[in-house]
Amino acid sequence: MVKVIASDVRKGNVIEAEDGRLYTVLKIETYRPGKGTPTTTLDMRRISDGVKVVETYKTSDQLERAFVEEIRHTYLFKDDPNYVFMNPESYEQVTVPAGMLGDDASYLDENMECHLLMFDGTPVAISLPQRVTLEIVETEPVVKGQTASGSYKPAKLSNGIRVMVPPHIGTGTRIIVSTEDGAYVERAKD
Repeated sequence: MVKVIASDVRKGNVIEAEDGRLYTVLKIETYRPGKGTPTTTLDMRRISDGVKVVETYKTSDQLERAFVEEIRHTYLFKDDPNYVFMNPESYEQVTVPAGMLGDDASYLDENMECHLLMFDGTPVAISLPQRVTLEIVETEPVVKGQTASGSYKPAKLSNGIRVMVPPHIGTGTRIIVSTEDGAYVERAKD
């Protein structure tokens, strides 16, 4: 176990709480008021039974990060309700429950390389690539001359997620999306 301060915890980290159980971090929010103590709120999922927990810590509180092994895997297919990954070196297949992936499952694409975080040989979390390329399947039509940099319009992507895109981007365009927050990054160069 490694001690880290609460503000250094990241999405996907595995934390051992005071109760001795392991939790996967799903979301982090840091609040820094003008006066008072800054706090970090962690949305976590208990690995043993999948229960979601929200805990708030001072940003300087010490937490124990569990030692997890990050192993590269290739996503193969969905086997309802699970997902199947393969280790490209040993060709060993690993079945991951849908509950462990959560919202990250929508970014999975056949043959996508990602990292499974393993604790004692059991997958406990997934680390996706920071950015993925997806196609826009539905959006409002392009309006000629609309180039205001501050305006965005809604678009539906090939994986079903909705994202806000600049007004000059139309249906059929491939864009790069951040897997961290689901935000539009840029137009794909391919």
